[in-house]
Amino acid sequence: MEFPSDLKYTKEHEYVRVDGEIAVIGITAFAVDQLGDVVFVEPPEVDTEVAQEDEAGTIESVKAVSEIYAPISGTILEINEALEDTPELVNADPYGDAWLFKLKISNPDELEGLMSADAYRELLAAEG
Repeated sequence: MEFPSDLKYTKEHEYVRVDGEIAVIGITAFAVDQLGDVVFVEPPEVDTEVAQEDEAGTIESVKAVSEIYAPISGTILEINEALEDTPELVNADPYGDAWLFKLKISNPDELEGLMSADAYRELLAAEG
């Protein structure tokens, strides 16, 4: 399973790609594998302030509905509108076209508490 080394990861299986003061948030390939076929994504509202670990939307699959949590604090700048019509993109390209939302980082220090790809692999091995 792929876990790009340029990303940060959470124990709830979200990832963060940092680009300056903007964070791109999505779910990991492991989360996609656990969910199965994604049929609906409910993103957060643009301009919403979220705190780290706040619920920031939901993702629905044929198996379950799962919450999406904010891996870091910030203001929602953009949602991936492509997922509205084609939620199955999450299954096809979780680290590329199927990002969920972008936020302006309000507390960069929170990034230090997220996991590297290696630490995330270790977490999955320990859970598995």
